[in-house]
Amino acid sequence: MTIEQLAAIQSRRRFLKKCGAGISTAAFANLLSAEGYSTDSSKLPRVNPMAPRRPHFAPKAKNIILMYQSGAPSQLDLFDPKPGLSKWNGESLPPSLTKDLKLAFIKPNAKIMASPYKFKRYGQSGMEFSELVPHLGTCADDICMIRTMNTEAFNHDPGVLMLTTGHTQFGRPSIGSWVAYGLGSESQNLPGFVVLGSGKGPNGGSNIWGNGFLPSAYQGTRFRTTGDPILYLANNEGVSRELQRSRLDVIRKLNEKRYEETGDLEIAARINSYELAFRMQIAAPGLLDFSDEPQHILDAYGAEKEPTQAFGTNCLLARRMVERGVRFVMLNHGDWDAHQKIDENHRENCSMVDQPAAALIKDLKQRGLLDSTLVIWSAEFGRTPMIQLDRPDAGAGRDHHPDCYSLWLAGGGIKPGTILGETDDIGLKTVQDKVHVHDLQATVLHCLGFDHEKLTFHHEGRDFRLTDVGGTVIDSILL
Repeated sequence: MTIEQLAAIQSRRRFLKKCGAGISTAAFANLLSAEGYSTDSSKLPRVNPMAPRRPHFAPKAKNIILMYQSGAPSQLDLFDPKPGLSKWNGESLPPSLTKDLKLAFIKPNAKIMASPYKFKRYGQSGMEFSELVPHLGTCADDICMIRTMNTEAFNHDPGVLMLTTGHTQFGRPSIGSWVAYGLGSESQNLPGFVVLGSGKGPNGGSNIWGNGFLPSAYQGTRFRTTGDPILYLANNEGVSRELQRSRLDVIRKLNEKRYEETGDLEIAARINSYELAFRMQIAAPGLLDFSDEPQHILDAYGAEKEPTQAFGTNCLLARRMVERGVRFVMLNHGDWDAHQKIDENHRENCSMVDQPAAALIKDLKQRGLLDSTLVIWSAEFGRTPMIQLDRPDAGAGRDHHPDCYSLWLAGGGIKPGTILGETDDIGLKTVQDKVHVHDLQATVLHCLGFDHEKLTFHHEGRDFRLTDVGGTVIDSILL
């Protein structure tokens, strides 16, 4: 090695030693900027990440209530009557009709089972509903029924993740988180995204209301309907509200200082979380106090009797939350997973949810809230026309069916009293107007005033969105 080469090495080492910190800081700042952060305090977003924001264009809906029916009820027994199944009852379909089916448990040659329930036309629209859901039938002229939903997922967890996050894998933000991220919240005393549950816990667990890679301020907050609405919300004994406020003031100042230094949105989320929790200590308990509700409203929701009490209470709470500015309310009810004893399962679940769901639509409408509140009733997929009979003593059920199933929407810019899509005579395949889950999500965001392709978040080097790389707004069901 020559003297000149040694000098060059020493120069480079000396340069990196003296300037390396500055180079790494600049590189780190560039990475932060690409991920939505900033080290320039003049460019920092407001500390409150839930401050109300304007969408891309004038919206029809301001709030969403999603009634997720975990486990997947049978569209053939509730919303999509198929008298043509009768001629196949007890018979197997020819391979030409079943060769491309995705089935979880049964074989394509499983025998057909016709629905045992009577259907009736309701309202001026003449929409048909099963005898299991007569209360929803009375809302026919306020509902838009989609009978040709389809999804790639044919198992529960991937299916509900597709419905709620737009992808079958864990780690993506929930639709409620996307809405909170895009619009913020009009409520200063309650979370922008609230989750309520009844029956068995939902498929997918907390992943279906998680914030994924969005800042944690946008994750769903789970409320309980008995006791403290949120665990650990109340102060410990001996801690006064004044003492709590003084502690939070100190913590806030420290967090704000760190936020100005780093631009880390998680710190902004933490500041907002502490402040919101302090305000919720007063607001949340009052939310569960129904003493100001007339008796006829409590009776309509079935909030004081079984079997409607749990879901009815949640539906009433959803209305009260929307009134108070909560942006997105997710109601999870399970379990509809009827591989066996489908008659027993569906009668029980319908007795729990039919009356409250109808009461929610009527109550929102009577209060002038339905026009600005989009209500969605959906599962992760549907059920096959073929029977699943694992054991003679187990009772007949139906398998998973992702190719064509039904859901309904109401309010929030959706055309009422309409039916979209047509399935074949046995409810096996779509004949007209196939609707993908991403199309539904694009339409929901459109009702809120968003171009679904532009509501994005930069993460790991690219822009992500709820609808992944697909989705088309369903113009035909919009007002």
